[in-house]
Amino acid sequence: MSGETDLYRLLQSMEPQLNPGQYVFCSLPQGADCQGLEPVASMREGEGLTLVLPRAQADARGLGYDYVAAWITLRVHSSLAAVGLTASFSAALARAGVSCNVVAGYYHDHLFVPVERAERALSTLLALAATATPE
Repeated sequence: MSGETDLYRLLQSMEPQLNPGQYVFCSLPQGADCQGLEPVASMREGEGLTLVLPRAQADARGLGYDYVAAWITLRVHSSLAAVGLTASFSAALARAGVSCNVVAGYYHDHLFVPVERAERALSTLLALAATATPE
């Protein structure tokens, strides 16, 4: 099933959901032992393997990090080919002074925002959805 591509419908039906917990971005060297870790996202880069982990897992393994995030899922099934959704919510968050790191899954977009700004980010996204207008 393909996702939604119409920007108005995407914004109107984002349904941002704040997931419980705190999450961190860790970088491990290529070939590092990841056994026992349960990342919510990963990205292989030239410098190493980036894992987005629950903070408790990183702490238990003694992994370093410098950004503690809250995880917000946009519940709308957005198409990977949709145009404008990321630009729209990132601009709204920027105006609200909230940094955002985005990971796109097949069905949903996942936003990682500073944990201390999670409620501000959520209210900003809800306001964006409520004020969306067709172009």
